[in-house]
Amino acid sequence: MKKIFQLLLIVFSTYSIAQNSLLQSGPMIGYCEMTEAVIWLQTSKKASVKIAYFAIDNPTKIFYSDFYSSSKEVGFTHHIILDELSPGKKYKYDVFINDKKIILPYETSFSSKKLWEWREDAPDFTVAIGSCSYFNETPLDRPGKAYGSEYSIFESIANKNPEIMIWSGDNIYLREADWDSKTGIYHRYTHSRSIKEIQPLLAKTQNFAIWDDHDFGPDDSDGSFYNKFLTQKAFKDFWANKSYGMNPEQNEGIYSTFSWSDAQFFLLDDRFFKTPNNRITGERTVLGNTQLDWLINALSSSKANFKIIVIGGQVLNSVTEKENYSNYPKEKEKLLKEILENKVKGVLFISGDRHFTEFSELPRENTYSLFDWTVSPLTSGVASEVALKENNIYRTKGSLITQHNFGTISFLGSKQNRQIKLTVFDSKGIELWNKTILKKDLQ
Repeated sequence: MKKIFQLLLIVFSTYSIAQNSLLQSGPMIGYCEMTEAVIWLQTSKKASVKIAYFAIDNPTKIFYSDFYSSSKEVGFTHHIILDELSPGKKYKYDVFINDKKIILPYETSFSSKKLWEWREDAPDFTVAIGSCSYFNETPLDRPGKAYGSEYSIFESIANKNPEIMIWSGDNIYLREADWDSKTGIYHRYTHSRSIKEIQPLLAKTQNFAIWDDHDFGPDDSDGSFYNKFLTQKAFKDFWANKSYGMNPEQNEGIYSTFSWSDAQFFLLDDRFFKTPNNRITGERTVLGNTQLDWLINALSSSKANFKIIVIGGQVLNSVTEKENYSNYPKEKEKLLKEILENKVKGVLFISGDRHFTEFSELPRENTYSLFDWTVSPLTSGVASEVALKENNIYRTKGSLITQHNFGTISFLGSKQNRQIKLTVFDSKGIELWNKTILKKDLQ
């Protein structure tokens, strides 16, 4: 009898391992609204997937998603809709693959958006920020010292328990072997998304993303990149933003917006419409007219206390270096002028790209200063020498950080004392710098 039991245990364990092996990466929380959320995951091959979920204050009432199955065409990625939520609830969830529950060693949870307006003060919450994530793959990397390191930084982010994680560009690094083919592009996404240290963060935090040059195409790539529609498709398959551009077909860029509490986030696309760095003639643009007009309209109509504009490259840095907006002075001037003339309040720019972190402040006459918080890098190489030599006249003293790091924005306080706190942490989660900005200072 004992031998039979042991045999059954082995069989069961083997079967469970086999089921778990079908989970390539994820689960990842995407957008969460009051009555709907999306959970993304990737399987290693074709499989049937569903999610079971329940509110922690009523664990006996279990809801189930529909069954989902995908194909190699989308990299076996799944966007699973949960459509039986109630506002302001925390939920636990389980993943089932081929009708078998997947046992995961970390928390799987999310919260639906709270219905708070006209009822109470805006809820406090925290957003984590980071850019430039390089994950080594030796056969396809450049020779020499590995460019990526300190993957434990993602565990440090998860330990801060942010409600939202915003990936602000260069979230993967397409290599020479990748960007010319769908096989290479989807391989890069699969390899990067499967890193074990990243999984706990994905599983319990809403994740939103923009791209920059390295997840769009080659280094410093622009709107002329011939495979941009393919990398856009991959971006849509591997992320779970609410939308991707404003045209009905959702195939012109990846810009979008979402709100949480009293903040609205504007996720911009600085690649799809961008003119080449070296083109002298004609109109030079980063965002393109359609996206720029949408942004100004969206900012002007927003009633949010805080309007967080997330873009890959730096906006306020005074130096015409790399791909800073200063290299496109006419469009930069138009954007800042439109914000001023339309009396848009509460603006904060978030950027990445540069492989160092700094905080820039642009004083303006008769109105509040504009801020640009650059947070970079997560795991890619650190540009310490470049940063130290660069004379950004708007850089706040003491804000320059030249090591792997991430940031958090905490939205705090009562209606009368609303504020945001910006904090930079090293890869171990130790605080390096912080700054508090009052709502009244952005009016």
